[in-house]
Parts: sequence; structure tokens; C-alpha cells
Amino acid sequence: MLISLSVSAQVVSKDSINMLKDQKQVIEVSKRLNERKLELAKLENQVPQKTDEVASTAEQARKSAEENKKAAEKLGDNPQDKKDARRASKSAGSASRDAKRARRAVQSLEKLNKNIESLKKKIADDESKLASLQGAR
Repeated sequence: MLISLSVSAQVVSKDSINMLKDQKQVIEVSKRLNERKLELAKLENQVPQKTDEVASTAEQARKSAEENKKAAEKLGDNPQDKKDARRASKSAGSASRDAKRARRAVQSLEKLNKNIESLKKKIADDESKLASLQGAR
């Protein structure tokens, strides 16, 4: 009789250990899910700023390109004018830098959107994993 009591005690003990392991896993997944949701909120809050940055850099690039065109046309009227040549060269450099800034702003926004989508997918995976863990209880 004493042997049968110890055997049944071990079975209960293993069950409770498994239950505690399951609870630990649920807590870990919940923690990771909350951290990812916080990160997602932080990234989504950056979207309007990045969008404004894209618009402003694109507008600046357009203005610089226009100024460069005018300077080039003026230089075309008098190709020997040193002052016009210097002005055209400087406006070309500005247009190039502004275009580069605009491209980088677009790339930054695209990267942010890609990160947001990736994080949303990870959150969905964690939520389904959490639901299956909680359903198994």
C-alpha cells in the first residue's frame, strides 16, 4: 500500500510540473507579445514624421532641380561667364544632394513600413501561439 501511494504522488507531481512549465511558457509568450506590441506602437508613431520628411525632401529636391535648370539655362546663354558657371555648378551640387536626401527619406519610410509589417506578423504568430497554449490547458 505504501508503494502505491508514492507512485500516485509522483504522477501528480509530474502533472503539476508540466502545468507549471506550460504556465511559464504562457508567461514568456505574453511578455514577448507585449514587448512587440510596444515596439509596434513606437514604430507606428514614427510613420507621420517619416511621411512628412519624405514630402519635404521631395519638395526641396524639386526646387533645387528647378534652380539648377535655371542656372544651366543662364549659363547656356553665356557659356564663358565665370560667375554663371560657378552658380550652375553650385546649384547642380545642391540638386544632387537634395535628390539624395529625398531618396534616403523614401528608403527610410519603406524600411519602417517593412519593419512594421514584419512586427505585425510576429505579433499575430505570438497571439496564435498564446491562444493554442491557453487552449491546451
